[in-house]
Amino acid sequence: MATKKTDKYIPRLKTLYNNELEKKLMKELQLKNINQVPKLEKVVISAGVGKKREDKRFTETVELTLEKITGQAPTSRLAKKSIATFKIRKGMGAPVGYLVTLRNDKMYEFVDRLINVALPHVRDFHGVPTTSFDKQGNYSLGLREQTVFPEITFEDSAVLHGLEITFIIKNGSKEGSKKLLEMFGMPFEKGDK
Repeated sequence: MATKKTDKYIPRLKTLYNNELEKKLMKELQLKNINQVPKLEKVVISAGVGKKREDKRFTETVELTLEKITGQAPTSRLAKKSIATFKIRKGMGAPVGYLVTLRNDKMYEFVDRLINVALPHVRDFHGVPTTSFDKQGNYSLGLREQTVFPEITFEDSAVLHGLEITFIIKNGSKEGSKKLLEMFGMPFEKGDK
């Protein structure tokens, strides 16, 4: 006899958003409809390989790092246009970068680990910049090293590379998106610029 599985794990930030933050944001931003409230839609984590695209060890490390950090296999990105100075031809050869898109539960888990575990490990950390919002309210954050994540072992940290993390926010404006990320616990720099 089959039983229903009702004890599904729900990420902490997702529960917090659904139970408290959604109503709080609606009130603070003075919105009339619950569907106008800013909501995290997806998180895109990418890493470029740059000049080292021919170095197989480096590209494998970047790919493995993204997989360990996100729990998802990254997709490789080929060049979109030819650039003679960098010896790059459109769509040919080695990948110029790797990308992972997280949605739903994996996205909330990643954001929770980033804010509460990884960012406090960044050397000389004074908060994330408040100037990295685009016109649609999406937020981009760059990390110089992948070693701030606890999933990275000592062997993986022999080859250092940076990461770009983009928070895609639905119904976002700069103010609304910033408020949403602040409520999630994102440590913004003191003294807005």
